[in-house]
Amino acid sequence: MDYKKFLYEQKKRDKALKSKATKVIVKEIRFGPQTDDHDYEFKKKHAEKFLKEGAKLKAFVFFKGRSIVFKEQGQILLLKLAQDLEEYGKVEQMPRLEGKRMTMFIAPKKK
Repeated sequence: MDYKKFLYEQKKRDKALKSKATKVIVKEIRFGPQTDDHDYEFKKKHAEKFLKEGAKLKAFVFFKGRSIVFKEQGQILLLKLAQDLEEYGKVEQMPRLEGKRMTMFIAPKKK
């Protein structure tokens, strides 16, 4: 009987701790290696909104087919995004190529 009460109290404590833990939300934005200026600006606005809401941002360039030749363009695009979003968040991980994707993480700045 005593042991059951102990288990109950432990579950109660665990549940309280779990409810207080902050949940990290990761939003994604996808680019192509030759994304146009208007599309870039449109997606940048969404990225700003996500960072203002406090979500982490995962920006990636997806290389389809033979477009893997344009690795440099993809990296330039992601670095430009990081520079434009500098006031809203800081780069957590620099652009890194993983298969056919070049990913970069940006974390929101604390208020």
